[in-house]
Amino acid sequence: MDDALSFLGGFVLGALVGAVAAALLAPQPGSELQMVLRQRLEQVAEEGRRAAAERRAELEAQFAHARQFQKPAA
Repeated sequence: MDDALSFLGGFVLGALVGAVAAALLAPQPGSELQMVLRQRLEQVAEEGRRAAAERRAELEAQFAHARQFQKPAA
């Protein structure tokens, strides 16, 4: 679980650094820059939601598998 959180944190941090670097290296008018940043933020958020959904599915499958081997209470 810690590996997944570390990966997700690094991914988000890298995306933010990339967005800031792109904004500084490719100057655009304010409204265009806002639009580009908004689109990039939406893309990063969607990638995060997709990664969270994949991880949730993995955990649910592991939980279901673990419940199959659970001993009945006496």
